[in-house]
Formats: sequence, structure tokens, C-alpha cells
Amino acid sequence: MSKKIKKHYSGIGGQAVLEGVMMKNKEKYAVAVRKPSGEIAVEVENFQGMLHGSKILELPFIRGVFNFINSLVLGTKALNYSASFYEEDEENTAVDKALDKVSGGNGEKVMSVIVTIISIALAMGIFVVLPYFASKYFEGFVRNHSLLLIIEGVIRIVLFLLYAAGISILSDIRRLYQYHGAEHKCINCIERGRELTVENVMKSSRFHKRCGTSFIFFVLIVSIILFFFINVDTVWQRVCFRILLMPVVAGISYELIRLAGKYDNFFVNLLSAPGFLFQKITTKEPDEEMVEVAIASVNAVFDWREYLSETFGYTWDEEDE
Repeated sequence: MSKKIKKHYSGIGGQAVLEGVMMKNKEKYAVAVRKPSGEIAVEVENFQGMLHGSKILELPFIRGVFNFINSLVLGTKALNYSASFYEEDEENTAVDKALDKVSGGNGEKVMSVIVTIISIALAMGIFVVLPYFASKYFEGFVRNHSLLLIIEGVIRIVLFLLYAAGISILSDIRRLYQYHGAEHKCINCIERGRELTVENVMKSSRFHKRCGTSFIFFVLIVSIILFFFINVDTVWQRVCFRILLMPVVAGISYELIRLAGKYDNFFVNLLSAPGFLFQKITTKEPDEEMVEVAIASVNAVFDWREYLSETFGYTWDEEDE
């Protein structure tokens, strides 16, 4: 039996988009999309994000908040690009024209910011505020404050699981989950020291420690712990403190997911295990055509041959270059 190759951190990450995959390496990102014609379109751009070059982004815990916001903005941008291939009406709407006029032609960027803000607000309402009010139903049966907080956390986890599982019924979302699996498989393939081929990618795991789903799991767990320290009297104060603490929760969760992605040992694997269970819902096995799209995205931003050479000692013949 061959010895299992230890996993090595590559630094690349990404997300699934409509009929495609976005991959990011440092400041460079690529969105590869399978067009209705069957052709793979690839767009490569740079993304610097909020506070680019600032020392703040090097500070543990604080950097996680801004990296999370940057990820949402980039993710929305990538989704908009992929959706553009499947829009039935290419004409700009009245809203698009108005935004372009007000923003000096930057309507798409403004819309991305608006969508990001609305998404954050909805997530806060559904997964932070709603579980708190739902847990208040149990106050007539449970007098222990700590137990009520645990119940609130359980409700928050159940809501997320129901949401993730519920939308998977939609065919487009299920395909999105398959492309999510293709993204993970590509990263796992090269981080395990395998050449990036369709055959090798298909054999790789669809679960990854740095997945956004695992990040959400850490957010849910960390929030339960931090909310234990909220000791105020009124309902509105409790709700406000929960919302205000979310950047702290995101900062801590980012450091945990960063830790999980860089190391491969028993403790880290144990820490990552619950996130893998969540990923059973949000990642599905892709087909070979989906993997081809994911590989195209990786190739556009990451020299995996050089990575395998430097990390695993691969050598390449000139005819393979």
C-alpha cells in the first residue's frame, strides 16, 4: 500500500458560481463558466478589496472581518459575471440605467455593494435575530439562562441546515453545489500532490477545511460561546449586542478556518470534522464537464506545475510544459 501524501497549503481558494467556478490566488482571480454553447469562458482580473495594502489586514482577528466583507463583494461580482451568460434579456433595466447615471457608469459596482449589504442584513435577521426571539418561547419552561443560550444556538444551527438543505431542491442550486464540489476537488488534488487532470480531480475529496460552509459552522459555534457574555436587561439591548458582536465572531471564526486550512494534524482534523458534516449538504459530486470548468479556472490564476515541483519535488519533461 502506498503511503498517504501529506496535504500542503497552496493558498488558492474559490467559490462556485452559476455554471462555473471562481478561483482566487493572491490578488488575481478567474471566473470560468460553461456557456450555453458548451464553450468555457474564462475572465481573469485583479481584486484588491477593502483596505488593500493596509497593515490592518495583517492583524489577527481584525483581518477576518474585512476579508469576510471582501469575499462577499468578490463573490457577488463573480456571480453577476456568470449570470450574464444566462440572462434572457440583455437590455439594461430602468434601475440599471439610473444607477449608471448616478454613479457615473459604475452601476454594476454599486449594485454589487447594495446586494452585499442586503445579503448581510438578511443573514443577520434570519440567523442572529430570529433565533433569539424563537428561543424566548422556551422561557416559560427553562429558567436557566445558559441553557436558553444553548437552545438559541441550536435553533440557529437548525435554521442554517434547513436553509442549505431546502434550497438544494432547486435544480440550479444543486448544480451550484456540484460546482462547489468541483472547486474543492481541484484544490484537494493539487494540495495532495497530484497533477491537475480530470481523472485525478474526480478521485479527490469534495470536502475541504477552508470551505465557506465550515466558516459558517465556526460562526455558529463561536456565537454561542460569545453570547454567554452578554449580560443586559432589555430585549433591544440583547438584540443590538448580538448584532454588534458579529464582527468579533467573524474575526475569531476566520482565524479558526485559517488554522484548519494550514495544518494537517489530529487536533485540526477534529476541529474541522463538524464542518465536513455541513459540507455533505453544500457540496455534491460533480461530473467531468464541471471539473473541466474548475480546472480552467485554476489554470488561469495558479501555476500548479511549479507548486508541485517546489512542494512535492515533481520534475517535468519539456514536452509536458
